[in-house]
Amino acid sequence: MQLTKEEYSKMYEQQGSKTKWWVTFPKAFIIGGGICVIGQGLNDLYSYLGADSDTASTLATVTLIFISSLLTAFGLYHRIARHAGAGTLVPVTGFANSVAAPAVEFRSEGYITGLGAKIFIISGPVILYGILASVIAGAVMYFMM
Repeated sequence: MQLTKEEYSKMYEQQGSKTKWWVTFPKAFIIGGGICVIGQGLNDLYSYLGADSDTASTLATVTLIFISSLLTAFGLYHRIARHAGAGTLVPVTGFANSVAAPAVEFRSEGYITGLGAKIFIISGPVILYGILASVIAGAVMYFMM
């Protein structure tokens, strides 16, 4: 089926939803900022309990990953993301969700062909191109110095 640009534009207009950016932007900012505030609160809590700065940061990150994975397993993270949009994707919790969601979705297909094969279906390209970009940046820096 070949579509002209005009036909495609017409189909897009009919099917595409009109985003109310004046509503979605503040929601993403507030919820994403709230996740970061929770992370900072956890960091401060772990520091108050006696952890050094690096350990407190690590513990806060691990706690946020655990909470977002748990919320994903119970189907609650998707409800939050429906309102927050990109606000839930930017923090480390979004990455944890991108790994946990396929694990939950494909677990019924078995540990090997379901969970094992598809756990990185969403986050895999991010990991791949993140590593590739870091190797290229490292090589450029190595040869420039």
